Amino acid sequence: MEFGPLIKYYRTQKGITQKELAAGICSIPHLSKIENNSKDANEETISLLLERLEVSFEEMEEKEELIKSLLKDFAEKINFYLREEIEIIFNSLKEIEHVIPFSAHMYSYELYKYRYLLFKGLLTEADAQRDILYKQKKNFSQHEKYLFRYYNAVSLILKGHHKKADEIFDELFVENNNETTNGEFLYHWALVKSALDQPGHAIHFGRSALQIFMNQHNFYRILHTLMLLGISYTNSKIYEEAQVCFKHLIRNAELLKEERMLPQIYHNMGYLQDKMNNVKEALTYYEKSLSLQTIKNQNYLVTLYGIGEIYYKLSDMEKAEECFLQVKELSKGIGTKKQGLLADFYLLQMDSPEKAMKFLEVKVIPFLEGSKEHKEDMIHFYKLLSEHYHHQEKYLEAVNYLSKIT
Repeated sequence: MEFGPLIKYYRTQKGITQKELAAGICSIPHLSKIENNSKDANEETISLLLERLEVSFEEMEEKEELIKSLLKDFAEKINFYLREEIEIIFNSLKEIEHVIPFSAHMYSYELYKYRYLLFKGLLTEADAQRDILYKQKKNFSQHEKYLFRYYNAVSLILKGHHKKADEIFDELFVENNNETTNGEFLYHWALVKSALDQPGHAIHFGRSALQIFMNQHNFYRILHTLMLLGISYTNSKIYEEAQVCFKHLIRNAELLKEERMLPQIYHNMGYLQDKMNNVKEALTYYEKSLSLQTIKNQNYLVTLYGIGEIYYKLSDMEKAEECFLQVKELSKGIGTKKQGLLADFYLLQMDSPEKAMKFLEVKVIPFLEGSKEHKEDMIHFYKLLSEHYHHQEKYLEAVNYLSKIT
């Protein structure tokens, strides 16, 4: 505990002058040097000054230990993704926040506050906290410097800047190998690799993270990592492994009553079944997912669109049309262009295939190419256009779209 600045804090807070505080204990210049940390004081002098300020020396030392213990617990609860416990510990830290700047854990606390804001998704507040920390980074320990850069990478993930996040993870892995062999780091790096369409790397880091989480019995992070692996296996066309992941996920999420994840798990299982050409099973999972989604947001829209596609494949045009009309209307309210465009394409396809192909070429393809994040969709629609032009004996156009696939 930095007792000099602490004494100054309580003296100023109570409106006591240096002369009043020092009387009978030490000289005013001596007190001034103590308060400015330019002179060490013995324990007896510190105890007498604190006693006059009605502050217990022993209590301050206990708070130092309490801060250390709470920060350790906070880091553990973040790693185990225990939402309620995180709130309890953070509130306990807030209660003694006025003392923390005088402790040896000042920067660690500010760093964990940054992590807490990211955990809560409060990105504006997190950015403000990052700026405060940036000004102090020259004072950080080696571990604190690592945490600051790691949390900056997590912030970039939440903002969708995956390439920049990947660069930080790569640097940290080279520079801090001992720090980066923990499950959280590997999980976040796998998340980045998945977003960058590098499923092989995502699987590698995801499996490493999963093993660590399983050894720790870190149940929530096991669920998160299984989800990530299931998606990565699906994108790599390793469907059997993906199915194993999602089956484990469904069973464990139901046991843990993790209702927040179940809609996404069911949706991803539906998407996998569709890729495996099990369209009826896909429809079952998509409908389970939709039934658990009460808010008509982006996720709801994506699942509803998936159901529309399944009905289209099953040639149930009445139900497909109903779904696509709903998607079209919802996309306007939500402000999501992709599903609205694709719904328009299918609605045109049911009415006039020729117009649908023109719409696909003029509207849908340019949007997907511009967004640079819908590779599977682009390949599917390139094939449709190639087949369309092939049937029309326009072989140059057909070859052009085939070449785009490769």
